[in-house]
Amino acid sequence: MLEPIRTTERYARGFAAAVAAVAALVLAANAGPAKAADPTPEPNTTAPVEAAR
Repeated sequence: MLEPIRTTERYARGFAAAVAAVAALVLAANAGPAKAADPTPEPNTTAPVEAAR
């Protein structure tokens, strides 16, 4: 006959499974391809401070 699992052991297993699931989701979210760098920078759209007077 199987021995009953203690409550603390059951909660510890559940917590470990939750931590592993969150880690897997974070790693999967960051595993996408990197964006290519745009060689041409966008022009400045802010006016110089001297021109505002």
